[in-house]
Amino acid sequence: MQEFDPRRPTLRLAPKVFTAIAGLAALGLAWKLTAPDAPVQVVKAPLDASALAALQHAAFASAEAQPGFERPESIPVQVRPGETLENAVLRTGIAPNDARQVVAALQGAIDTVNIKAGMAFEAAIAERRNGRAGSARLIGLSMRTGPSSTLTVSRTFDGAMKLRELEEKVTDETKVACGEMKGSFYESVADVGGTPAVISEAAKLFAHKIDFSRDIKEGDRFCLVFDRKVTESGRTVEAGDLEYAEVKGQKFYAFERNGEDGKPQFFDELGKNIKGFLLRTPVDGARITSTFGQRKHPVLGYTRAHKGVDFGAGQGTPILAAGDGVVLEARRWSGYGNWLRIRHSGQWDTGYGHISRYAPGIRPGVHVRQGQVVAYVGSTGLATGPHLHYEVWLNGQRVNPIGAKVPQGTILAGAELSRFKAQRAHIDTLLAQGGDAVEDKTAPKLAMASLDKTKGPTLR
Repeated sequence: MQEFDPRRPTLRLAPKVFTAIAGLAALGLAWKLTAPDAPVQVVKAPLDASALAALQHAAFASAEAQPGFERPESIPVQVRPGETLENAVLRTGIAPNDARQVVAALQGAIDTVNIKAGMAFEAAIAERRNGRAGSARLIGLSMRTGPSSTLTVSRTFDGAMKLRELEEKVTDETKVACGEMKGSFYESVADVGGTPAVISEAAKLFAHKIDFSRDIKEGDRFCLVFDRKVTESGRTVEAGDLEYAEVKGQKFYAFERNGEDGKPQFFDELGKNIKGFLLRTPVDGARITSTFGQRKHPVLGYTRAHKGVDFGAGQGTPILAAGDGVVLEARRWSGYGNWLRIRHSGQWDTGYGHISRYAPGIRPGVHVRQGQVVAYVGSTGLATGPHLHYEVWLNGQRVNPIGAKVPQGTILAGAELSRFKAQRAHIDTLLAQGGDAVEDKTAPKLAMASLDKTKGPTLR
């Protein structure tokens, strides 16, 4: 073995080799970034949560600037009618070669030929520096393909196009959303995370208790507790069941009774079913324009009995069944225009006049449920404008819908009441934790622990 001689200089090859390799890599990188036709790569590698977040729609905007180009900006694009995907990409100002490359990369994941108008994506585009002539450069493209899935195409260090198909983690959870009324009920609940389905369900619950056009005031407090599926980034994928609703101090708890059809009913704090026999307002958000009694008819011009209540609402506004029952009549009836009559239990009927059209499937003999859309507001018959004429009948005689003494709901007792109290205590605990709390549904809940229905982040 050769002995070490301190008088001879030491030969260190490694630093020189690494320096040479680094220099060649830098030259190769500069050449590749300006090459017109870089290869397409489809990457199938593990991706953690941080990498997932970095590849979402706005991620490309933070990419490093390339030689001769400004920092990239995110440009939203929507495919126009009759337009190809390649032409839509070209509208961002990039070169045809770049457009062909990104479409070729996407071919492995979607049908790039039979695309529909309205398809949306975001492209990260870098303009040439100092106003130099030439096409802009595509840095990356992001396209949402589902509620929790995204396709991204990005340019790698060597200029190649890399395709990633991302699936965000989706978790089942219970959300507590509280706030104060600012504007309409819909706007106020939406501001704290309520979805259209949840808001609609809550509005129906209070329809027989609260007139949203008159009883709600600015600053009134509300709280909703509902299930939802949510992604890691906080986006609601799907809204589940409403478990609790509170408006102006009125509190309703969802509870599934034994032997029912699986759809929860709502009860007050004492276990009394809040489902009144008939809704107070069969049109969401409508205002009363004419009450029950004598009045001068707006079309005929003389005074006669008005045997119902008129609700002013826009043309086509949904009309809700005031209670469970069977359709008795769905026909044209004199000055009422298109008329609908529903028979409820105990010889109670409700009538709906001036309808523009009936909901699909509504005909005599059909069973309907309270809150179901049965028709739409119109101005058929003797009417000066779109509104709903609403009547309530008892034993064949019309009664005043406002103040009519209708039957009350059921009251829980025994084992059902005990189960309800336990469920109510659980909801109250969630409410006490704060106005915007979230409960992971994968955790045990009373004696009804729910299964973890999550999908971990994957990359295909």
